[in-house]
Amino acid sequence: MPHSQTSEDVRDLFVIGGGINGCGIARDAVGRGLTVTLAEMSDLASATSSASTKLFHGGLRYLEYFEVRLVREALIERETLLRAMPHISWPMRFVLPYHNDMRFEGSTPTSKLLNVIMPWLKGRRPAWLIRFGLFMYDNLGGRKILPATTTVDLRSGPEGAPLDDKFAKAYEYSDCWIEDSRLVVLNARDAVARGAQIMTRTKVIKADRVDDLWEVIVEDLDTNETKVVRARMLINAAGPWVGDIIHQKLRVNSTEDVRLVRGSHIVTRKLYDHDKCYFFQGTDGRIIFAIPYETDFTLIGTTDADHEDPSVSPICTDEERDYLINFANGYFKSTIKAEDVVWSYSGVRPLYDDGASSATAATRDYTLKVDNTGGAPVLNVFGGKITTYRRLAESAMDKVKAYFPDLPDKWTAGVALPGGDFEVSAFDTKVAELSHDYAFLTSAHALRLVRAYGTEAPTILGTAQSYTDLGKDFGANLYEAEIVWLMRNEFARTAEDVVWRRSKLGLRLSADQISALDEWMQANRADVLRTDAA
Repeated sequence: MPHSQTSEDVRDLFVIGGGINGCGIARDAVGRGLTVTLAEMSDLASATSSASTKLFHGGLRYLEYFEVRLVREALIERETLLRAMPHISWPMRFVLPYHNDMRFEGSTPTSKLLNVIMPWLKGRRPAWLIRFGLFMYDNLGGRKILPATTTVDLRSGPEGAPLDDKFAKAYEYSDCWIEDSRLVVLNARDAVARGAQIMTRTKVIKADRVDDLWEVIVEDLDTNETKVVRARMLINAAGPWVGDIIHQKLRVNSTEDVRLVRGSHIVTRKLYDHDKCYFFQGTDGRIIFAIPYETDFTLIGTTDADHEDPSVSPICTDEERDYLINFANGYFKSTIKAEDVVWSYSGVRPLYDDGASSATAATRDYTLKVDNTGGAPVLNVFGGKITTYRRLAESAMDKVKAYFPDLPDKWTAGVALPGGDFEVSAFDTKVAELSHDYAFLTSAHALRLVRAYGTEAPTILGTAQSYTDLGKDFGANLYEAEIVWLMRNEFARTAEDVVWRRSKLGLRLSADQISALDEWMQANRADVLRTDAA
Protein backbone atom coordinates (compact mmCIF):
# COMPACT_ATOMS: atom_id res chain seq x y z
CA MET A 1 0.00 0.00 0.00
CA PRO A 2 1.29 3.56 -0.59
CA HIS A 3 2.94 5.34 2.30
CA SER A 4 1.79 8.69 3.60
CA GLN A 5 4.21 11.16 5.11
CA THR A 6 3.49 14.00 7.50
CA SER A 7 5.57 16.31 9.71
CA GLU A 8 5.43 17.05 13.41
CA ASP A 9 6.59 19.88 15.60
CA VAL A 10 10.23 19.77 16.60
CA ARG A 11 10.93 17.55 19.63
CA ASP A 12 13.87 18.03 21.95
CA LEU A 13 14.84 14.35 21.96
CA PHE A 14 14.06 11.42 19.71
CA VAL A 15 14.90 8.12 21.43
CA ILE A 16 15.44 4.94 19.43
CA GLY A 17 14.80 1.77 21.42
CA GLY A 18 12.11 0.70 23.88
CA GLY A 19 14.29 -1.34 26.21
CA ILE A 20 15.20 -0.34 29.74
CA ASN A 21 17.83 2.19 28.67
CA GLY A 22 15.60 3.93 26.13
CA CYS A 23 12.56 4.05 28.42
CA GLY A 24 14.67 5.07 31.42
CA ILE A 25 16.21 7.94 29.47
CA ALA A 26 12.81 9.02 28.11
CA ARG A 27 11.34 9.11 31.62
CA ASP A 28 14.25 11.09 33.06
CA ALA A 29 14.31 13.54 30.16
CA VAL A 30 10.59 14.31 30.09
CA GLY A 31 10.63 14.74 33.85
CA ARG A 32 13.16 17.54 33.34
CA GLY A 33 10.88 19.35 30.93
CA LEU A 34 12.20 18.13 27.58
CA THR A 35 9.82 17.05 24.82
CA VAL A 36 10.49 13.41 24.00
CA THR A 37 9.40 10.91 21.37
CA LEU A 38 10.49 7.27 21.58
CA ALA A 39 10.21 4.67 18.83
CA GLU A 40 10.46 0.91 19.37
CA MET A 41 10.23 -1.39 16.36
CA SER A 42 8.61 -4.21 18.33
CA ASP A 43 7.05 -4.46 21.78
CA LEU A 44 8.61 -2.74 24.78
CA ALA A 45 11.32 -4.92 26.36
CA SER A 46 11.01 -7.38 23.50
CA ALA A 47 14.75 -8.09 23.27
CA THR A 48 17.48 -7.87 25.92
CA SER A 49 15.36 -6.24 28.63
CA SER A 50 12.98 -9.20 28.96
CA ALA A 51 15.71 -11.85 28.75
CA SER A 52 17.90 -11.03 31.75
CA THR A 53 18.59 -13.15 34.82
CA LYS A 54 16.10 -10.78 36.50
CA LEU A 55 18.36 -9.56 39.26
CA PHE A 56 19.13 -6.13 40.71
CA HIS A 57 22.64 -7.05 41.78
CA GLY A 58 26.00 -5.44 42.23
CA GLY A 59 27.76 -8.10 40.19
CA LEU A 60 29.94 -9.93 42.68
CA ARG A 61 32.11 -11.50 40.00
CA TYR A 62 32.84 -8.13 38.36
CA LEU A 63 35.14 -7.36 41.26
CA GLU A 64 37.51 -9.90 39.71
CA TYR A 65 37.81 -7.59 36.71
CA PHE A 66 38.40 -4.56 38.97
CA GLU A 67 35.14 -2.91 37.90
CA VAL A 68 34.81 -1.41 41.35
CA ARG A 69 33.01 1.76 40.20
CA LEU A 70 30.37 -0.27 38.38
CA VAL A 71 29.85 -2.62 41.34
CA ARG A 72 29.64 0.24 43.84
CA GLU A 73 27.13 2.13 41.71
CA ALA A 74 25.03 -1.01 41.29
CA LEU A 75 25.12 -1.84 45.01
CA ILE A 76 23.94 1.66 45.92
CA GLU A 77 21.20 1.45 43.29
CA ARG A 78 19.68 -1.75 44.69
CA GLU A 79 18.10 0.01 47.65
CA THR A 80 17.23 3.15 45.68
CA LEU A 81 15.29 1.01 43.25
CA LEU A 82 13.69 -1.17 45.92
CA ARG A 83 12.07 1.93 47.39
CA ALA A 84 10.70 3.03 44.02
CA MET A 85 9.21 -0.29 42.95
CA PRO A 86 8.47 -2.56 45.95
CA HIS A 87 5.85 -4.45 43.94
CA ILE A 88 8.12 -5.68 41.12
CA SER A 89 11.38 -5.84 43.08
CA TRP A 90 12.22 -7.49 46.39
CA PRO A 91 15.24 -8.63 48.46
CA MET A 92 16.62 -12.13 48.05
CA ARG A 93 19.33 -14.08 49.82
CA PHE A 94 22.01 -15.86 47.78
CA VAL A 95 23.76 -19.01 48.97
CA LEU A 96 27.31 -19.56 47.72
CA PRO A 97 28.44 -23.10 48.60
CA TYR A 98 32.12 -23.39 49.47
CA HIS A 99 34.15 -26.25 48.02
CA ASN A 100 36.21 -27.97 50.71
CA ASP A 101 37.15 -30.89 48.47
CA MET A 102 40.40 -29.11 47.70
CA ARG A 103 41.89 -28.54 51.13
CA PHE A 104 45.41 -29.72 52.02
CA GLU A 105 45.93 -30.46 55.69
CA GLY A 106 48.94 -29.19 57.58
CA SER A 107 50.64 -25.89 58.21
CA THR A 108 53.72 -26.33 56.06
CA PRO A 109 54.48 -23.63 53.48
CA THR A 110 53.74 -26.17 50.74
CA SER A 111 50.28 -26.97 52.12
CA LYS A 112 49.45 -23.30 52.51
CA LEU A 113 50.59 -22.53 48.97
CA LEU A 114 48.58 -25.44 47.53
CA ASN A 115 45.45 -24.25 49.36
CA VAL A 116 45.83 -20.90 47.62
CA ILE A 117 46.68 -22.26 44.18
CA MET A 118 44.41 -25.31 43.86
CA PRO A 119 41.06 -23.51 43.77
CA TRP A 120 42.25 -21.44 40.82
CA LEU A 121 43.58 -24.56 39.11
CA LYS A 122 40.07 -26.02 39.47
CA GLY A 123 38.51 -22.83 38.09
CA ARG A 124 37.12 -21.64 41.43
CA ARG A 125 37.89 -18.83 43.87
CA PRO A 126 39.68 -19.61 47.13
CA ALA A 127 37.86 -18.95 50.41
CA TRP A 128 39.91 -15.88 51.26
CA LEU A 129 39.04 -14.26 47.92
CA ILE A 130 35.34 -15.02 48.36
CA ARG A 131 35.36 -13.58 51.88
CA PHE A 132 37.18 -10.46 50.68
CA GLY A 133 34.75 -10.02 47.79
CA LEU A 134 31.75 -10.38 50.08
CA PHE A 135 33.26 -7.95 52.59
CA MET A 136 33.53 -5.38 49.78
CA TYR A 137 30.04 -6.29 48.61
CA ASP A 138 28.64 -5.59 52.08
CA ASN A 139 30.44 -2.28 52.51
CA LEU A 140 30.79 -0.61 49.10
CA GLY A 141 27.13 0.26 48.74
CA GLY A 142 26.07 1.60 52.13
CA ARG A 143 23.38 -0.98 52.93
CA LYS A 144 20.37 0.13 54.98
CA ILE A 145 17.64 -2.36 54.01
CA LEU A 146 19.54 -5.47 52.97
CA PRO A 147 21.15 -7.74 55.59
CA ALA A 148 24.88 -8.50 55.60
CA THR A 149 26.72 -11.67 54.65
CA THR A 150 26.52 -14.65 57.01
CA THR A 151 27.93 -18.16 57.08
CA VAL A 152 25.54 -21.11 56.67
CA ASP A 153 25.94 -24.68 57.92
CA LEU A 154 24.63 -26.71 55.00
CA ARG A 155 24.62 -29.91 57.04
CA SER A 156 21.77 -28.69 59.25
CA GLY A 157 19.96 -25.88 57.41
CA PRO A 158 17.30 -26.13 54.67
CA GLU A 159 19.76 -24.48 52.27
CA GLY A 160 21.84 -27.69 52.26
CA ALA A 161 18.97 -30.14 51.78
CA PRO A 162 18.90 -30.06 47.94
CA LEU A 163 22.70 -29.95 47.60
CA ASP A 164 25.22 -32.75 47.30
CA ASP A 165 26.42 -33.91 50.71
CA LYS A 166 29.99 -32.85 49.92
CA PHE A 167 28.96 -29.24 50.58
CA ALA A 168 29.10 -28.46 54.29
CA LYS A 169 29.48 -24.68 54.37
CA ALA A 170 28.19 -21.70 52.40
CA TYR A 171 28.30 -17.94 52.44
CA GLU A 172 24.95 -16.17 52.25
CA TYR A 173 24.63 -12.59 50.98
CA SER A 174 21.97 -10.18 49.75
CA ASP A 175 20.86 -9.03 46.33
CA CYS A 176 17.47 -8.30 44.77
CA TRP A 177 15.00 -9.68 42.27
CA ILE A 178 13.39 -7.56 39.54
CA GLU A 179 10.58 -8.24 37.10
CA ASP A 180 12.64 -6.96 34.19
CA SER A 181 10.10 -6.43 31.42
CA ARG A 182 7.57 -4.90 33.82
CA LEU A 183 10.28 -2.45 34.88
CA VAL A 184 10.54 -1.28 31.27
CA VAL A 185 6.79 -0.92 30.84
CA LEU A 186 6.41 1.06 34.07
CA ASN A 187 9.18 3.46 33.04
CA ALA A 188 7.41 3.93 29.70
CA ARG A 189 4.06 4.52 31.40
CA ASP A 190 5.55 7.08 33.76
CA ALA A 191 7.21 8.81 30.82
CA VAL A 192 3.87 9.02 29.01
CA ALA A 193 2.16 10.35 32.14
CA ARG A 194 4.75 13.14 32.20
CA GLY A 195 4.24 14.03 28.53
CA ALA A 196 6.43 11.72 26.44
CA GLN A 197 5.21 10.09 23.23
CA ILE A 198 5.91 6.34 23.08
CA MET A 199 5.45 4.64 19.70
CA THR A 200 5.70 0.85 19.72
CA ARG A 201 5.89 -1.29 16.58
CA THR A 202 7.39 1.73 14.86
CA LYS A 203 10.63 1.29 12.94
CA VAL A 204 13.22 3.93 12.14
CA ILE A 205 13.78 3.84 8.39
CA LYS A 206 16.48 6.50 8.27
CA ALA A 207 17.56 9.74 9.91
CA ASP A 208 19.28 12.74 8.38
CA ARG A 209 20.80 15.90 9.78
CA VAL A 210 18.99 18.86 8.25
CA ASP A 211 19.59 22.45 9.40
CA ASP A 212 20.87 21.48 12.86
CA LEU A 213 17.97 19.09 13.39
CA TRP A 214 17.44 15.38 12.94
CA GLU A 215 14.74 14.42 10.47
CA VAL A 216 13.75 10.87 11.34
CA ILE A 217 11.53 8.83 9.04
CA VAL A 218 9.60 6.18 10.94
CA GLU A 219 7.21 3.50 9.73
CA ASP A 220 4.20 2.21 11.65
CA LEU A 221 4.57 -1.54 11.14
CA ASP A 222 0.85 -2.14 11.68
CA THR A 223 -0.36 0.31 9.02
CA ASN A 224 2.78 0.70 6.85
CA GLU A 225 2.35 4.46 7.10
CA THR A 226 5.45 6.64 7.45
CA LYS A 227 5.96 10.04 8.98
CA VAL A 228 8.77 12.43 9.75
CA VAL A 229 9.72 13.37 13.30
CA ARG A 230 12.12 16.29 13.74
CA ALA A 231 14.26 16.53 16.85
CA ARG A 232 17.11 18.62 18.19
CA MET A 233 18.99 15.57 19.49
CA LEU A 234 18.84 11.86 18.87
CA ILE A 235 19.42 9.13 21.49
CA ASN A 236 20.46 5.77 20.05
CA ALA A 237 19.49 3.25 22.74
CA ALA A 238 18.70 0.46 20.30
CA GLY A 239 20.45 -2.26 22.32
CA PRO A 240 21.70 -5.04 20.04
CA TRP A 241 20.90 -2.84 17.04
CA VAL A 242 22.89 0.19 18.24
CA GLY A 243 25.64 -0.52 15.71
CA ASP A 244 23.13 -1.03 12.90
CA ILE A 245 21.51 2.32 13.73
CA ILE A 246 24.90 4.09 13.66
CA HIS A 247 26.07 2.65 10.37
CA GLN A 248 22.89 1.90 8.42
CA LYS A 249 20.21 4.34 9.59
CA LEU A 250 22.26 7.38 10.63
CA ARG A 251 25.18 6.65 8.28
CA VAL A 252 27.63 8.10 10.78
CA ASN A 253 31.32 7.28 10.59
CA SER A 254 32.20 5.91 14.03
CA THR A 255 34.99 3.76 15.39
CA GLU A 256 32.83 2.78 18.37
CA ASP A 257 31.30 -0.66 18.17
CA VAL A 258 29.16 -3.08 20.11
CA ARG A 259 29.97 -6.62 21.20
CA LEU A 260 26.93 -8.87 21.22
CA VAL A 261 27.01 -11.51 23.95
CA ARG A 262 24.25 -14.12 24.17
CA GLY A 263 23.04 -15.18 27.59
CA SER A 264 20.77 -18.23 27.76
CA HIS A 265 18.61 -19.50 30.61
CA ILE A 266 16.56 -22.59 31.33
CA VAL A 267 13.49 -22.96 33.55
CA THR A 268 12.94 -26.34 35.18
CA ARG A 269 10.46 -27.93 37.50
CA LYS A 270 10.88 -26.69 41.07
CA LEU A 271 14.16 -28.07 42.41
CA TYR A 272 13.90 -27.08 46.09
CA ASP A 273 11.41 -25.70 48.61
CA HIS A 274 13.02 -22.64 50.23
CA ASP A 275 13.00 -19.10 48.79
CA LYS A 276 16.76 -18.49 48.52
CA CYS A 277 18.92 -18.46 45.41
CA TYR A 278 22.14 -20.33 44.75
CA PHE A 279 25.38 -18.94 43.34
CA PHE A 280 27.38 -21.80 41.83
CA GLN A 281 31.02 -21.72 40.69
CA GLY A 282 32.14 -23.81 37.73
CA THR A 283 35.43 -25.46 36.95
CA ASP A 284 35.71 -23.18 33.89
CA GLY A 285 35.77 -20.03 36.05
CA ARG A 286 32.18 -19.11 35.23
CA ILE A 287 29.24 -18.83 37.61
CA ILE A 288 25.53 -19.54 37.32
CA PHE A 289 22.49 -18.83 39.48
CA ALA A 290 19.66 -21.17 40.45
CA ILE A 291 16.68 -19.03 41.46
CA PRO A 292 13.14 -19.74 42.74
CA TYR A 293 10.88 -18.71 39.87
CA GLU A 294 7.15 -18.11 39.54
CA THR A 295 6.39 -20.24 42.62
CA ASP A 296 6.56 -23.65 40.92
CA PHE A 297 9.78 -23.44 38.92
CA THR A 298 13.54 -22.87 39.13
CA LEU A 299 15.43 -20.49 36.82
CA ILE A 300 19.02 -21.43 35.94
CA GLY A 301 21.41 -19.17 34.05
CA THR A 302 23.32 -17.79 32.39
CA THR A 303 25.74 -18.57 29.60
CA ASP A 304 28.12 -16.17 27.84
CA ALA A 305 28.64 -16.64 24.10
CA ASP A 306 29.42 -14.19 21.33
CA HIS A 307 26.45 -13.52 19.04
CA GLU A 308 27.32 -12.16 15.62
CA ASP A 309 24.11 -10.84 14.07
CA PRO A 310 21.37 -8.90 15.91
CA SER A 311 18.88 -9.83 13.18
CA VAL A 312 19.21 -13.50 14.19
CA SER A 313 16.92 -14.12 17.15
CA PRO A 314 18.86 -15.64 20.05
CA ILE A 315 17.80 -19.05 21.28
CA CYS A 316 19.10 -21.31 24.00
CA THR A 317 20.93 -23.98 22.02
CA ASP A 318 20.97 -27.64 23.04
CA GLU A 319 24.64 -27.17 23.86
CA GLU A 320 23.88 -24.23 26.19
CA ARG A 321 20.99 -26.13 27.80
CA ASP A 322 23.21 -29.12 28.47
CA TYR A 323 25.98 -26.88 29.80
CA LEU A 324 23.60 -25.35 32.36
CA ILE A 325 22.17 -28.73 33.31
CA ASN A 326 25.61 -30.29 33.81
CA PHE A 327 26.79 -27.22 35.73
CA ALA A 328 23.85 -27.41 38.13
CA ASN A 329 24.11 -31.18 38.44
CA GLY A 330 27.54 -30.68 39.99
CA TYR A 331 25.73 -29.18 42.98
CA PHE A 332 22.25 -30.69 43.34
CA LYS A 333 21.55 -34.15 44.74
CA SER A 334 18.74 -34.85 42.29
CA THR A 335 19.84 -35.10 38.69
CA ILE A 336 18.32 -32.60 36.30
CA LYS A 337 17.50 -34.00 32.86
CA ALA A 338 16.67 -32.30 29.57
CA GLU A 339 13.01 -33.32 29.94
CA ASP A 340 12.85 -31.33 33.19
CA VAL A 341 13.31 -28.09 31.23
CA VAL A 342 9.88 -26.52 30.71
CA TRP A 343 11.04 -23.33 29.01
CA SER A 344 14.22 -21.63 27.89
CA TYR A 345 15.02 -18.14 26.74
CA SER A 346 18.00 -16.22 25.49
CA GLY A 347 18.92 -12.55 25.21
CA VAL A 348 21.70 -10.57 23.59
CA ARG A 349 23.66 -8.14 25.73
CA PRO A 350 24.85 -5.15 23.67
CA LEU A 351 28.19 -4.61 25.42
CA TYR A 352 30.73 -1.97 24.56
CA ASP A 353 33.49 -3.61 22.54
CA ASP A 354 36.51 -3.12 24.78
CA GLY A 355 38.59 -5.79 23.08
CA ALA A 356 38.24 -8.34 25.90
CA SER A 357 39.52 -11.81 25.11
CA SER A 358 36.25 -13.56 25.97
CA ALA A 359 32.54 -12.83 26.18
CA THR A 360 32.68 -13.46 29.94
CA ALA A 361 35.43 -10.87 30.44
CA ALA A 362 33.80 -8.13 28.32
CA THR A 363 32.87 -5.11 30.40
CA ARG A 364 29.29 -4.80 31.68
CA ASP A 365 29.76 -1.09 32.32
CA TYR A 366 27.97 1.39 30.10
CA THR A 367 29.64 3.75 27.66
CA LEU A 368 27.98 6.89 26.27
CA LYS A 369 29.38 8.54 23.15
CA VAL A 370 28.16 11.81 21.57
CA ASP A 371 28.71 12.47 17.87
CA ASN A 372 28.04 16.01 16.67
CA THR A 373 30.51 16.17 13.80
CA GLY A 374 27.77 16.62 11.23
CA GLY A 375 25.58 19.10 13.08
CA ALA A 376 22.74 17.89 15.28
CA PRO A 377 24.08 15.61 18.04
CA VAL A 378 23.43 11.90 18.54
CA LEU A 379 24.15 10.08 21.78
CA ASN A 380 24.99 6.40 21.29
CA VAL A 381 24.41 4.12 24.29
CA PHE A 382 26.54 1.00 24.66
CA GLY A 383 26.28 -1.71 27.32
CA GLY A 384 24.89 -1.26 30.79
CA LYS A 385 23.23 -3.47 33.39
CA ILE A 386 19.56 -3.43 34.28
CA THR A 387 20.58 -2.56 37.85
CA THR A 388 22.20 0.70 36.77
CA TYR A 389 19.64 1.78 34.18
CA ARG A 390 18.57 4.82 36.22
CA ARG A 391 22.16 5.96 36.72
CA LEU A 392 22.81 5.43 33.01
CA ALA A 393 19.85 7.71 32.27
CA GLU A 394 21.28 10.37 34.60
CA SER A 395 24.66 10.08 32.87
CA ALA A 396 22.91 10.43 29.52
CA MET A 397 21.24 13.61 30.78
CA ASP A 398 24.67 14.93 31.77
CA LYS A 399 25.64 14.56 28.10
CA VAL A 400 22.36 16.08 26.92
CA LYS A 401 22.82 19.10 29.18
CA ALA A 402 25.63 20.37 26.96
CA TYR A 403 22.94 21.05 24.33
CA PHE A 404 20.17 22.09 26.72
CA PRO A 405 22.08 24.20 29.28
CA ASP A 406 18.99 25.10 31.36
CA LEU A 407 18.19 21.45 32.01
CA PRO A 408 17.01 20.89 35.62
CA ASP A 409 18.94 18.63 37.96
CA LYS A 410 18.43 14.88 38.46
CA TRP A 411 15.13 13.84 40.05
CA THR A 412 14.36 10.12 39.68
CA ALA A 413 16.04 8.68 42.82
CA GLY A 414 13.34 7.17 45.00
CA VAL A 415 10.44 8.47 42.89
CA ALA A 416 7.92 5.63 42.72
CA LEU A 417 7.01 3.97 39.46
CA PRO A 418 3.29 3.34 38.79
CA GLY A 419 1.87 1.08 41.50
CA GLY A 420 4.95 1.35 43.69
CA ASP A 421 3.78 4.09 46.05
CA PHE A 422 4.09 2.09 49.29
CA GLU A 423 6.85 1.03 51.65
CA VAL A 424 8.95 -2.06 51.00
CA SER A 425 7.82 -3.51 54.33
CA ALA A 426 4.12 -3.03 53.46
CA PHE A 427 3.91 -5.54 50.61
CA ASP A 428 2.18 -8.29 52.61
CA THR A 429 -0.28 -5.71 53.93
CA LYS A 430 -1.17 -4.70 50.35
CA VAL A 431 -1.85 -8.34 49.46
CA ALA A 432 -4.03 -8.76 52.57
CA GLU A 433 -5.97 -5.59 51.75
CA LEU A 434 -6.65 -6.74 48.19
CA SER A 435 -7.75 -10.16 49.44
CA HIS A 436 -10.10 -8.49 51.94
CA ASP A 437 -11.60 -6.04 49.45
CA TYR A 438 -12.03 -8.70 46.75
CA ALA A 439 -12.85 -11.79 48.80
CA PHE A 440 -13.44 -13.95 45.70
CA LEU A 441 -9.74 -13.82 44.74
CA THR A 442 -7.61 -16.86 45.49
CA SER A 443 -4.54 -16.08 47.59
CA ALA A 444 -2.26 -16.88 44.64
CA HIS A 445 -4.21 -14.54 42.37
CA ALA A 446 -4.14 -11.68 44.87
CA LEU A 447 -0.40 -12.13 45.30
CA ARG A 448 0.20 -12.10 41.53
CA LEU A 449 -1.87 -8.96 41.02
CA VAL A 450 -0.04 -6.99 43.73
CA ARG A 451 3.33 -8.26 42.46
CA ALA A 452 2.49 -7.01 38.99
CA TYR A 453 0.44 -3.88 39.61
CA GLY A 454 0.97 -2.83 43.22
CA THR A 455 -1.52 -0.18 44.30
CA GLU A 456 -3.08 -0.16 40.82
CA ALA A 457 -4.51 -3.68 41.23
CA PRO A 458 -7.86 -2.38 42.59
CA THR A 459 -8.21 -0.16 39.53
CA ILE A 460 -8.02 -3.24 37.30
CA LEU A 461 -10.59 -5.14 39.39
CA GLY A 462 -12.93 -2.15 39.68
CA THR A 463 -16.31 -2.98 41.20
CA ALA A 464 -16.07 -6.73 40.56
CA GLN A 465 -17.65 -8.93 43.21
CA SER A 466 -16.95 -12.26 41.55
CA TYR A 467 -14.79 -13.76 38.84
CA THR A 468 -17.76 -13.53 36.47
CA ASP A 469 -17.56 -9.73 36.74
CA LEU A 470 -13.99 -9.80 35.35
CA GLY A 471 -15.18 -11.02 31.95
CA LYS A 472 -13.79 -13.78 29.77
CA ASP A 473 -11.54 -16.33 31.50
CA PHE A 474 -8.42 -17.09 29.43
CA GLY A 475 -6.99 -19.54 31.97
CA ALA A 476 -4.47 -19.31 34.84
CA ASN A 477 -6.57 -16.55 36.51
CA LEU A 478 -6.11 -14.26 33.50
CA TYR A 479 -9.36 -12.43 32.81
CA GLU A 480 -10.67 -9.95 30.28
CA ALA A 481 -10.50 -7.01 32.72
CA GLU A 482 -6.75 -7.45 33.06
CA ILE A 483 -6.26 -7.81 29.30
CA VAL A 484 -8.20 -4.61 28.65
CA TRP A 485 -6.02 -2.81 31.21
CA LEU A 486 -2.84 -4.09 29.57
CA MET A 487 -3.98 -3.07 26.10
CA ARG A 488 -5.09 0.40 27.16
CA ASN A 489 -2.36 1.25 29.62
CA GLU A 490 0.67 -0.96 29.01
CA PHE A 491 1.06 -1.08 25.20
CA ALA A 492 0.14 -4.80 24.97
CA ARG A 493 -1.00 -5.79 21.47
CA THR A 494 -0.48 -9.56 21.25
CA ALA A 495 -0.79 -12.60 23.49
CA GLU A 496 2.99 -12.87 23.51
CA ASP A 497 3.21 -9.37 24.98
CA VAL A 498 0.89 -10.46 27.78
CA VAL A 499 2.01 -13.98 28.68
CA TRP A 500 5.79 -13.59 28.27
CA ARG A 501 6.50 -9.92 29.04
CA ARG A 502 3.68 -8.32 31.07
CA SER A 503 3.56 -11.63 32.96
CA LYS A 504 5.05 -15.13 32.78
CA LEU A 505 1.69 -16.86 32.54
CA GLY A 506 2.94 -18.58 29.40
CA LEU A 507 4.38 -21.14 31.82
CA ARG A 508 0.84 -22.04 32.90
CA LEU A 509 -1.21 -21.63 29.73
CA SER A 510 -1.49 -24.16 26.92
CA ALA A 511 -0.69 -23.31 23.31
CA ASP A 512 -4.43 -23.39 22.54
CA GLN A 513 -5.20 -20.98 25.39
CA ILE A 514 -2.51 -18.57 24.21
CA SER A 515 -3.84 -18.78 20.66
CA ALA A 516 -7.37 -18.06 21.88
CA LEU A 517 -6.12 -15.05 23.83
CA ASP A 518 -4.34 -13.71 20.76
CA GLU A 519 -7.44 -14.14 18.62
CA TRP A 520 -9.52 -12.25 21.19
CA MET A 521 -7.00 -9.41 21.39
CA GLN A 522 -6.87 -9.00 17.62
CA ALA A 523 -10.63 -9.18 17.24
CA ASN A 524 -11.31 -6.68 20.03
CA ARG A 525 -8.33 -4.36 19.68
CA ALA A 526 -10.12 -1.57 17.85
CA ASP A 527 -13.05 -1.52 20.29
CA VAL A 528 -10.80 -1.66 23.37
CA LEU A 529 -8.60 1.18 22.22
CA ARG A 530 -11.50 3.23 20.84
CA THR A 531 -13.25 3.01 24.23
CA ASP A 532 -10.04 4.23 25.85
CA ALA A 533 -9.81 7.18 23.47
CA ALA A 534 -13.40 8.10 24.15
